[in-house]
Amino acid sequence: MNDLASTAAPGRALCPPAVRAALRRAVPGLAAYAAIRLLGLVALGAWSAAKGKDWHVLLTARWDSLWYTRVAEQGYGYTVHLANGDVHSNLAFFPLLPWLERGLSALTPLSAADAGMAVAWLASLAAALALYLTGERLHGPRAGVLLTALWAALPVGVVQSMAYSESLFTALAAWGVYCVLTGRWVAAGVLASLAGLTRPVGAAVVAAVWITAAVTVANERAGGVRPRAFLRGPHRRMLLGVLLAPLGWCGYVLWVSVRQGSLTGYLDVQAGWHNGFDGGIAFGTFVWHQLTGPAFAAGLGLLLGVSLVIWLYVHGVRKGQPLPLAVYGGTVLLIALTAKGYFGSKPRLMMPAFPLLLPLAAGLARWRPVRAWLVIGVVAVGSAVYGAFWLNGSGPP
Repeated sequence: MNDLASTAAPGRALCPPAVRAALRRAVPGLAAYAAIRLLGLVALGAWSAAKGKDWHVLLTARWDSLWYTRVAEQGYGYTVHLANGDVHSNLAFFPLLPWLERGLSALTPLSAADAGMAVAWLASLAAALALYLTGERLHGPRAGVLLTALWAALPVGVVQSMAYSESLFTALAAWGVYCVLTGRWVAAGVLASLAGLTRPVGAAVVAAVWITAAVTVANERAGGVRPRAFLRGPHRRMLLGVLLAPLGWCGYVLWVSVRQGSLTGYLDVQAGWHNGFDGGIAFGTFVWHQLTGPAFAAGLGLLLGVSLVIWLYVHGVRKGQPLPLAVYGGTVLLIALTAKGYFGSKPRLMMPAFPLLLPLAAGLARWRPVRAWLVIGVVAVGSAVYGAFWLNGSGPP
């Protein structure tokens, strides 16, 4: 893994001039991101109008958005008992997004649902900025711009504009991983903790902090650094970041366990939704049924899609992707592919795994600009049309 040395070296705290300089460099990337997402919203508005639906409702008051809004307005404790015996508890939804919805709606005229959409829009821009800086650091400015554009143009990119937690989580995760890359361990720990309050996959950010710190310490000890040195200076900040990283995730899971009166409280809540982890058995069975049934084409497409994301991950690692990115992206991918539940949500669950897009961004950056942006344009139009179709149909669960 390259760039590990820069990971170990502590970075200077960003000063305002450095922040302004970073923002100026990121303007093309942020503009590309905003343009692609605006195209998606225009397509959604036009499609919804043709179907007699309200695009605003689709973004703020459907599916999981309703659950987050209810937590923001009424707190935890709401449960739905279905006729088939399933028990859907709002304890399955991590609290940071509802907290922000409640706070923003208390300070502004926005409803909790609209506050959720506002948080998602602002967080998606923050995520795009972190993606640009990561791509710029590893492969240059063009790759940074293209990485933000590719993330915006994902087939399920419309979720980034919904009152869902994916944008907020990706922003916290991307900045957390970037802080690990630049040696800002305390900030990385805080961001990992906040990511752990946002989604269950926050464990991936914790893993990036912990494993990178462990490898850094191991390498330095092999280089002759004495154990006492790890309690001083930058190593003390590394230790603090490592200790802070799991607090959000562990805190919420333990709180649910206490509330449920069981050590497996959160897992029990997820089981009520038919969610959980089985090593990918349920997902593999689902794909096999598709391939051996009348939906062969859909099954083949699904298999090819999974193969592509796995190839992108392996390719990135073989090309020397820095350790924090490899650990984070691999953990997100592993959790998404080994989880059972509603299989149509897997593309959404993999959306925060932005390191998978780095090889594509780096490759496109070597093309002529006209050719590269023609590809981005075609992908963006496809994403806009698919997103509009998807939300006006089955949509995300």
